Amino acid sequence: MLSRFSTLSRIPKGVWVVGGVSMLMDISSEIIHSLLPLFMATTLGASVILIGLIEGLAEATALIIKVFSGAISDYLGKRKGLALLGYGLGAASKPLFAIASSSGMILSARLIDRVGKGIRGAPRDALVADVTPPELRGASFGLRQSMDTIGAFLGPLLAVALMLLWDNDFRTIFWVAVIPGVLAVMLLFFGLKEPAAPVTHRRSNPIKKENLRRLGQPCWWVIGLGAIFTLARFSEAFLVLRAQQMHIPLALIPLVMVAMNLLYALSAYPFGKLSDRMSHSRLLQMGLVVLAAADLVLAFSSHWIGILCGVALWGVHMGMTQGLLAAMIARTAPADLRGTAFGIFSMVSGVGLLIASVCAGIIWELWGSEYTFFAGALICLITFLWLLRPPAGIDH
Repeated sequence: MLSRFSTLSRIPKGVWVVGGVSMLMDISSEIIHSLLPLFMATTLGASVILIGLIEGLAEATALIIKVFSGAISDYLGKRKGLALLGYGLGAASKPLFAIASSSGMILSARLIDRVGKGIRGAPRDALVADVTPPELRGASFGLRQSMDTIGAFLGPLLAVALMLLWDNDFRTIFWVAVIPGVLAVMLLFFGLKEPAAPVTHRRSNPIKKENLRRLGQPCWWVIGLGAIFTLARFSEAFLVLRAQQMHIPLALIPLVMVAMNLLYALSAYPFGKLSDRMSHSRLLQMGLVVLAAADLVLAFSSHWIGILCGVALWGVHMGMTQGLLAAMIARTAPADLRGTAFGIFSMVSGVGLLIASVCAGIIWELWGSEYTFFAGALICLITFLWLLRPPAGIDH
């Protein structure tokens, strides 16, 4: 216990501020995202395939744009301005959900929101790496992920309370989500002072061939691994739709996201700290076993308790792997190319997420929801086998 508090006290203030910004924006986003699949299915009459396509396009857009924002932040040697732009777009997109009257408007709002996420993601992660000592990176990324995820379970919790209070009034609840989004932008603007020179290097195009080659085999291996992980873990909208099949009251369905993100938040920092001391590939293998177990529980469950158990396992998997993958990128990439490395990692992962979400929607419609989760478990097995032989330089 004393060791845990000692580590927390050594984590730089900038990491705490970035974590607070992430938490507020996630509260804003998750109020909307935990209700959006239900809003589209019940109010707008969208099909599961269309929901999967919109979710996949939106998330893939965010991840693909990160490659450009990361490269620009490396070129400029500055991160905060891009992060502010990204969080500003995220906050500005929230009112559009409240006034949306068609799936097309929802797609537009999601794309603006995710463009913002794409712009801020890689500079934010590179900023955390810039201000953190190497021996604390696993713990720092785990802490930021935990704070981010606290917002990700508070958001759905607020959504449930407001759905009960306001008799399933989706649009009014979407307006409430604007408030924490604006607070996130204000905290970043006033609360974070960027290091005077986070990267000291001669400016050059970060994505030219020689710089990409300089990333090295271990870094490229982690980038490829991120894509395979997203193939195994499709959009979380399918968790909400699976819960809907259990005839859970509409206002209570967002509780599945509360359960997932609560376990995610509780596990991200401990596993991030653990990753500073143990084999990275071994911890990733453990995370895949947990994800496969989540898929199987979700596939076989016919009661809401089983769904909650599967969703909780999904959250533990996220806590075990997401901060770790970020720390692995920070460790294997050269300091002057960290933003680019985070961006490419996110771009490749984005393509994987788009493919996974569209395929999940198709499998759901053609063969049933359980086969969507069986497919996820199968990809977990393939990824587990690939992790048995990591290249040199991956584990410390």
